[in-house]
Amino acid sequence: MNCNRTPALARRLRHVLVAVVLAAIPLVARAQGEANPPLPVQRITAGMHVIQAEVADTPGERMLGLMNRDSLAPNSGMLFVFEEAGVHCFWMRNTRIPLSIAFIDDDGAIVNIADMQPFDEANSHCPARPVRFALEMAQGWFAQRGIREGTRLRAAPLFGTRGPPAQAGQR
Repeated sequence: MNCNRTPALARRLRHVLVAVVLAAIPLVARAQGEANPPLPVQRITAGMHVIQAEVADTPGERMLGLMNRDSLAPNSGMLFVFEEAGVHCFWMRNTRIPLSIAFIDDDGAIVNIADMQPFDEANSHCPARPVRFALEMAQGWFAQRGIREGTRLRAAPLFGTRGPPAQAGQR
């Protein structure tokens, strides 16, 4: 092995590490105090109910989510979109608003719903099975409208475009 290459490789690795750390600083700083800027909105329907959901579909947007927001507009929320189905768990770090989260499969059916308390970092809220989508709304929004596990949501072209729509509360 040529020992002259080791210092050059070490320098390159240090440069890459420094670049990664510097790139992460804005995301960490924002997670500590600033809210996510408004994101593109996706129209989602649940029977007769219409939701305007901001779409968080990058790692940075998903990490910040609804952190540091003081309120949600009526019938508004945030849709988290992942590249692959998985058991994507959520917590409430720096989140001031009590939320309900619906985990949604590729057909738009709600797998399960969990209520989440503000600033709760001790509890993780996870889907009952792997999913690609999660929708956060003001706490109680789903229950108040009779929307529960098995209800099919529609959000073309993302999910729920196959088969007849289920009415709120139907399975």
